[in-house]
Amino acid sequence: MNVLNIEHISKTFGNKVIFDDICYGIQDGDKIGIVGMNGAGKSTLLKTIAGLETPDEGKITMMNSLKIAYLPQNPEHQEDDDILSYVLGDMTEADWSLESEAKSMLNKMGITDYSQKMSVLSGGQRKRAALVKTLLSSFDVLMMDEPTNHLDEEMVTWLEDYLGRFRGVLILVTHDRYFLDKVTNKILEISHGKIYGYEANYSGFLELKAQREEMELATERKRRSVLRMELEWAKRGCRARTTKQKARLERLETLKNGTAPLTDQNVEISSVETRMGKKTIELHHVSKSYGEREIINDFDYIVLRNQRLGIIGPNGCGKSTLMKIIAGVVQPDEGYVEIGDTIKIGYFAQEEKEMNPNQRVIDYIRDIAEYVPTKDGRITASQLLERFLFDGNMQYSPIGKLSGGEKRRLYLLNVLAQGANVLLFDEPGNNLDIPTLTILEDYLNSFSGIVITVSHDRYFLDNVVDRIFAFEENGIIVQYEGGYTDYLEAKKRFREDKTYLESEKTSGSGMGRTGQSKKKAYSNDRKQNRPVKLKFTYKEQKEFESIDDEIAVLEQNIDRLDKEIAANATNAKKLSELMEEKEQAQVRLEEKTERWVYLNELAEKIGLL
Repeated sequence: MNVLNIEHISKTFGNKVIFDDICYGIQDGDKIGIVGMNGAGKSTLLKTIAGLETPDEGKITMMNSLKIAYLPQNPEHQEDDDILSYVLGDMTEADWSLESEAKSMLNKMGITDYSQKMSVLSGGQRKRAALVKTLLSSFDVLMMDEPTNHLDEEMVTWLEDYLGRFRGVLILVTHDRYFLDKVTNKILEISHGKIYGYEANYSGFLELKAQREEMELATERKRRSVLRMELEWAKRGCRARTTKQKARLERLETLKNGTAPLTDQNVEISSVETRMGKKTIELHHVSKSYGEREIINDFDYIVLRNQRLGIIGPNGCGKSTLMKIIAGVVQPDEGYVEIGDTIKIGYFAQEEKEMNPNQRVIDYIRDIAEYVPTKDGRITASQLLERFLFDGNMQYSPIGKLSGGEKRRLYLLNVLAQGANVLLFDEPGNNLDIPTLTILEDYLNSFSGIVITVSHDRYFLDNVVDRIFAFEENGIIVQYEGGYTDYLEAKKRFREDKTYLESEKTSGSGMGRTGQSKKKAYSNDRKQNRPVKLKFTYKEQKEFESIDDEIAVLEQNIDRLDKEIAANATNAKKLSELMEEKEQAQVRLEEKTERWVYLNELAEKIGLL
């Protein structure tokens, strides 16, 4: 039974068509995830259903007495509200029995001082308080815009369980693909002003979308084939003397007026990294405290070339602080960080650097360089912007007119265009759409440099990193091999190990400077004493499947360079460039070959070869 209907909705902003006569029926029990590029209209659709936006044409109809709760992307509040008053809102005295539930939910969201003013909270804390306020209200339809932004892994798991028990209608926008898989049973895709519904979660949607696009292309190929035949018939001079001939000419006009299916443009990212020497980033006994709270305790690590590290932990544990220490923005209380001479760091912070809203988009990139070197050669700032889906009109518009997601994408372009060989990402998923995240993942997997990321996006971590550093109690950081799924499996084994739990109890809460060393030594003993079942990590499996093709491409590239070197033997400048490019390609081939040997040896032990 339909509880809510979208009836022939159209909406434009300026010259941009957001919705073009869209229709969709929402049924009781639907759990809908809305996906699409930034600017496609996801948030606008939520606001229209909630009655906060008015369509240019069409209407929203719903069952009588249907109650809707809406969590916006950027919630508002009164400056003098305290947290508890804010989340309880306008509830009557009879509703004050919810106070205990409100406090319990706030605790889950990492908020324990309910008397604090909303005005002193961080943006992430305000969003979490707004989430609690929304969930405490009475509703039949729950709508949420990016609910997982600013939630750590434990909070996301709690929200997944909560929504799994909810029996009403759920409509949400999120970039968290594992979250979509867990809580949705339908996907609504917005593309070029149209909407497409899929009876599946996110994983199923990917397959169904590919089938839809293939069918559209097949239909378009058939239209063009028939059009060619009809044009040949018309060229032969057939006159419209009969009803049959008139109908055929009318069909020809219809075919000529037909349009090819529109497909979403993808961001194109081409590597612009700088060569890296042997010395990378070395953290020596780094400690950091704020007041009496120690958030990093004696952290010691040397980052390897081309390593992919993921940093996880609860909100406020010190993940961003560690990134800032690596980037040189914050100094440790004890210990020090050494950076190699050839290291060039690109830092994608959680909050983008302040942008001048009056500055034109193209000037923001030109401040880096008028021309940017890529694997495809030098390109202009304008061409680079086009690859990031900023067309000519957008390039000459002020930054202040961009959406939050578009500003985030522009900031990402700014970081990548600087030619860094070490990329630091602090919550890259915030305000980036799923298509851009997917392209970024592909880019990072082929990036010749170091990647270190703080992220709550489990899907992103599984696709990008090969080692996890997890913040645990007392500022101790524990290392786990593999991606996020591998980390969860390791944590499960740890919880099942009674000896490990007893060791934690006897070590006491005040571990001090030797605490981390003891824990590392014990962790190593556990690994040595435990029977280990050999298997590929999630990342290694993907790498094993593609590494032969990657090596072949590198070998072909070196062959091509040899030919170009021979052809440019008298051109000293060009010869120098080619020789340097060949040297870099040979280094990559050597690294890939070493990796191929390791993966194949492991595959043999596992029994895959």
